[in-house]
Amino acid sequence: MPRVNRPLLAKVHIAKKELGLDDETYRDLICRVTGRLSAGECNVHELSKVVSEMHRIGWVPKTKKPKSKSPRVRKVWALWGAMCRGGLVRVDGRDARRAALRAFCERMTGVTDPEWLTPTQASVIIEGLKAWQKRGAA
Repeated sequence: MPRVNRPLLAKVHIAKKELGLDDETYRDLICRVTGRLSAGECNVHELSKVVSEMHRIGWVPKTKKPKSKSPRVRKVWALWGAMCRGGLVRVDGRDARRAALRAFCERMTGVTDPEWLTPTQASVIIEGLKAWQKRGAA
């Protein structure tokens, strides 16, 4: 049995799910591209061909947003996320949440993006968010 590249195999399974392929269609794709019955039987080269085929039929992998290098900015986003999940911030969608945080930062400090906050400005935002959370919990 060939050695399976687990990250590549995981990518194939993620693509299958995101493309919404049923088992029969998925197995047909594997067989058509590699001649094998299962992705688990494929070697690295064959799995790469399967991923390329999935790209061709429309799969676009989701990209992760890079995390900030500043612990203060990560704290701002963490507090904001907790407030959104807790229902203190009422906006729909990830983009609206980001826009709302940027508006909050601009009102508090005049800076439109949390990434551009100085340590002092980030502390002002963090304390403001903590106070908002405290008022919301009361």
